[in-house]
Amino acid sequence: MTAAAVKSFDIIINGGGIAGLTLAGLLRDSGLQVAVIERQPLPPLSDEPELRVSAIGRASLAVFERCGALRAMLDAHATPFREMHVWDSAGAGEIHFDSAEAGLDTLGYIIENNRIQHALLQSAKAADNVTLLCPAVLGGIQREQDAVLVTLESGERLRARLIVGADGFNSPVRRFAAIDYPLRSYKQKALVCTVSTELPHQHTAWQIFLPGGPLAFLPLFASDGRDQCSIVWSLPESEADCLLALEDDDFEQRLQQAFEYRLGDVRLTSPRAAFPLRHGHAAQTAQANLALIGDAAHIIHPLAGQGANLGILDAAELADVITSAHGKGRQWWAHHTLRRYERARKGETLMMETAMSGFNLLFSNDNTWLAMLRNAGLNLVDHAPALKQQFMRVTGAS
Repeated sequence: MTAAAVKSFDIIINGGGIAGLTLAGLLRDSGLQVAVIERQPLPPLSDEPELRVSAIGRASLAVFERCGALRAMLDAHATPFREMHVWDSAGAGEIHFDSAEAGLDTLGYIIENNRIQHALLQSAKAADNVTLLCPAVLGGIQREQDAVLVTLESGERLRARLIVGADGFNSPVRRFAAIDYPLRSYKQKALVCTVSTELPHQHTAWQIFLPGGPLAFLPLFASDGRDQCSIVWSLPESEADCLLALEDDDFEQRLQQAFEYRLGDVRLTSPRAAFPLRHGHAAQTAQANLALIGDAAHIIHPLAGQGANLGILDAAELADVITSAHGKGRQWWAHHTLRRYERARKGETLMMETAMSGFNLLFSNDNTWLAMLRNAGLNLVDHAPALKQQFMRVTGAS
């Protein structure tokens, strides 16, 4: 029996999540043939809000517009947040960001991850040069001269100049490349759920720093006459497990107490879930014929909601490097070219990882002296427009 013929592409993207589909969308007019490998079809959209949402900043919104997917996202349950209000439970420190002060209509949008992926998927499917292989599972990778040969678990074989790992923190592409990825645990879990609130959320992203970790209320669309919010509550692992085990009424009481009743009483409108929090950064994000984006390249604490945005901006930078080199007739798959992507993104992603770890350490404790320091810092930034503007720029809100 003869082996199956090898299908040829220019780029293979392993992973059809937000980062991988963003990259595919950005390459839709590149003249390069792109294959996206994804093991599971997307679940259908529902009228009920999804547990996993992302706070998409303005820089990422601009990338989605380049992909041709932004309008579909904004038409589907996307909720603008025009203000951010952050305060410390252990003192009087607080900081308030208002889009109007920066001359903007919004700081960003809260969008369900599933809806982001569906919009990106439709954009990719509409492109003549993008092939979606789903469900399909990467079986193995072999290096060839200036190319990689990919074998799927089905036995199908693909060849390309470049393979991109957009396949999460357990990335098979990264493991194949033997790239070190030291992950460190925060010994915390993020508890997520959706609630309705007695008081309007005012299109504001709310976050309170508690001794165990930050608690965020992110604005969602209204349902049955009450606004809804997505909850992301970072907690010590044992405390998160205890809260997951509570009856709904008891959990609601604990949640509104922790949030200092800022939005009145809260009612669960979804199940609760929790996932462990880690941080880390791949030792390399580019080799010859190989690149990593998104969680395959780095993971940070969710307290500023920047994980998805970093992956989106990875995809944008990699697409720009590839298409620029391709347009000039250069070896866009070569290590010396892909190093431009690595250098461009490494500083920002390492800075964000370090900053989020520092914030988490500074705020997730009940030390009196640290409480005084961080409250003074919050108030200082709140009264310094230049510092506030810099913070918004770092988080992609301006």
